[in-house]
Amino acid sequence: AAALGIRPFEDGRDAASGLGETQVLHVVREGGTEPDGVRVAVAAVEASAPPEDADPAVLRLALLGTRRGAPVALDADTLDEAHTTLARWRGAVADWARRPSRPVPDEVRTDLRTAWEDDLDVPGVLGVLRRVESEPGLPDGARFETFAHADRLLGLDLTRDLGSPR
Repeated sequence: AAALGIRPFEDGRDAASGLGETQVLHVVREGGTEPDGVRVAVAAVEASAPPEDADPAVLRLALLGTRRGAPVALDADTLDEAHTTLARWRGAVADWARRPSRPVPDEVRTDLRTAWEDDLDVPGVLGVLRRVESEPGLPDGARFETFAHADRLLGLDLTRDLGSPR
């Protein structure tokens, strides 16, 4: 989980609701037994393991690109596409960071919020980022702030290459 950027609950955060306490997450097959506690049902997986040196964020991006509950094919083409997108976005974010900062445009902020509030529609969030990446006339500083803002949810480490020589 840590390699994919999934962080544990914080201890003692909200004792009244049970959030933040030590919790066990059970991963069960669809239709499998249902132990007490938090459960995540998963479908059967037929895929070869990614290379050991693969960036976990590539796998995360490939998984995030499909709406929750829909089957995901993690074939070589899907992983290659996720790798290409992630590399392009990280490079672009590093370049955009060299320009004066600008706020996230109101329309973009609204579109991100709408996707987040629609049952956490992460593919919708990724669609907003694709639009922001190529929207003509949008200042690079606004592109940077948009990607950095959305990455707080996505956990793709899009700002990883800031300050690196290009």
